[in-house]
Amino acid sequence: MNKYKKAIVFTGLTYVISFVFISLFFMSGGQWGSASSIGVAMLYMAIPMIVAVFLQKLVYKEPVVKTLGISFKLNRWFLVAWLLTPVIIVLTIGVSLLVPGVYYDPSMEGMFAQYESTMSQDQLEVMREQIAALPIHYFWIGIIQGLIAGITINAIVAFGEEAGWRGFLQRELADMGFWKSSFVIGIVWGFWHAPLILQGHNYPNYPVIGVFMMVIFTLLWSPIFSYIRLKARSVIAASVLHGTINASLILSFIMVSGGHELLIGALGLAGFIVLAMVNVAIYIYEKRFTNEPIDTSAYFANEEQKTQPQNS
Repeated sequence: MNKYKKAIVFTGLTYVISFVFISLFFMSGGQWGSASSIGVAMLYMAIPMIVAVFLQKLVYKEPVVKTLGISFKLNRWFLVAWLLTPVIIVLTIGVSLLVPGVYYDPSMEGMFAQYESTMSQDQLEVMREQIAALPIHYFWIGIIQGLIAGITINAIVAFGEEAGWRGFLQRELADMGFWKSSFVIGIVWGFWHAPLILQGHNYPNYPVIGVFMMVIFTLLWSPIFSYIRLKARSVIAASVLHGTINASLILSFIMVSGGHELLIGALGLAGFIVLAMVNVAIYIYEKRFTNEPIDTSAYFANEEQKTQPQNS
């Protein structure tokens, strides 16, 4: 247990600070979905990074940049991190169409139905008019916008989480092995969202069930993030992936109508099936087509040696 002490301390501090922070917002009359909640969400996402830097720099007196995997040295895995989300979105739409009662609907009425509980009819009508005036279908504009946001502002905001989850926590849990550490991080990451989900984030019509749906979502995404972070040798690549996902989730259900909202889209069963397939693909690829299994312990041990000062 002692070898995971840093991970436990990090997780505990992150949870306490995050939950106190968001509780103060709601207790002061803040409403999720309001204009002020956008800034609050950005600050909430920064807490894992703040805790990681605090522990590394002030408590453990260890390097921050290299230890947390902050590297801007580009490689092909940055491109994979950037382009993976659109592929998953398209696959998710395909799987959603296999759900009974779900059909292809380019009019996007399925998306408008999703927003009926959070937007007024006037707001929905304005949205319809704006989308109808676009020169090409909103789906393709959304793909482009998601990719641009994913490598700019969204990546910056997502870095707040990734510096904690894939920067600090993945390193401290490396001895567990790739898959076990990824799933532990996925659970921690998922339940960290609980206060936001309970207030209507992502699953506005199912806040309680949504907490557990979110945990499944992060549990399945976590190995993919961990894999990208290791292959790219940078937490920045994971931030790009995270940022692109956040900008693109809506696209996974705008082209379909019908069916239960917990069964379709990236946040529903259809998305979970696609993510499970990606996890299986990673497992098979590493098992059949690489010379060595993913050894997180050896990877981070090697990285740690590089951060040690060299004797003259």
